[in-house]
Amino acid sequence: MKYVLVIFATLGILYSFSGTEKIDRTYSAIDLRELYGSGDPGRWPQAHLFDEAIEGFQDIGPLPKPAFPKDNPYSKEKEELGKMLFFDPRLSGSGQISCTNCHDPEMMWADGRRVSFGHDKQTGTRNAPTVLNIVYATQLFWDGRAKDLEAQAKFPIENPLEMNIHSRLAVRRIAKIEGYKDLFKAAFGDSKVNEDRIVKAIATFERSLVSPPSRFDKFVSGQKNALSDSEVRGLHLFRTKANCINCHNTPYFSDQKFHNLGLTYFGREYQDLGLYEITKKKEDVGKFKTPTLREVSNTAPYMHNGLFPNIRGVLNMYNAGMPDEKGNKEDPLFPKKSGMLTTLNLSEEDFVDIENFLTSLHSYKYKMRAPVLPTK
Repeated sequence: MKYVLVIFATLGILYSFSGTEKIDRTYSAIDLRELYGSGDPGRWPQAHLFDEAIEGFQDIGPLPKPAFPKDNPYSKEKEELGKMLFFDPRLSGSGQISCTNCHDPEMMWADGRRVSFGHDKQTGTRNAPTVLNIVYATQLFWDGRAKDLEAQAKFPIENPLEMNIHSRLAVRRIAKIEGYKDLFKAAFGDSKVNEDRIVKAIATFERSLVSPPSRFDKFVSGQKNALSDSEVRGLHLFRTKANCINCHNTPYFSDQKFHNLGLTYFGREYQDLGLYEITKKKEDVGKFKTPTLREVSNTAPYMHNGLFPNIRGVLNMYNAGMPDEKGNKEDPLFPKKSGMLTTLNLSEEDFVDIENFLTSLHSYKYKMRAPVLPTK
């Protein structure tokens, strides 16, 4: 389908057209409940999309069944081993920091801090995202430096600001723990301990952390009373006037792409060049991966630097079109903000409806008791 996209500058609202039919129109809450709650996405009003968002676009909806890679298939034994390792502080140089330091099950598998702290209470520069539903992520970290969870697991173990231990030392330390031998044998067929098996077990455990169906999932699957009128209006705003759907699409509520939101802080405190640090491509300066919005109402603070303590603050910034980058525009690395950011003119009622909708993406407090770790 060919889209013609028109921006009405006076309103700052993006309208999308299919052929000659204008698809943005006023719906009552009753209409929206009937359309979105029908269980048939084909009946939904057309999403308002920028050209940049059309390629690879997949609409929001319930999460599919998780998939595990062929070179690291799922087994219950491997998940149990991975859980032990995820909670085990002996994978750190100090023997005091585990993966749960940044991904705490009591904090929706994030840590609730602006930026995380690690070895010797050193702080990093980025906010720790939740690992709930991470099985659906295609690239890891805000800058996409890891292609899968197996690769991701290696970074914090060796990072001097985080767990601060060389992988060879970590392997030797785990191998000396008698109680781990049976766990490795059950998961991999023999008791050999190596880095590959450690990260595969941790990745398997992380892939098992999937949210149960949220009220949003139930609503779009046909349970028409699962959402309030305000939440239904917020869902429609999310896909239309508020433009959220352009980046937060797919059932994971992330396009898994990288965008510059004008938050590079170029040449100032908190400067972070994002994806550029990995690719060294000028066009990637200030780009960060779109985070999932599932469980978002319980994973504050927000953005890559954690500088936004609440959802309303984030919405206010989007409503204003996000800040323009500051600094020397003649600098070859001067960042360019995404063209999808425009002023929205959202009303107070719009804000409330969107905030309420975002709470419907929460399932429940996903807690997990720490396992009894193997002893020497």
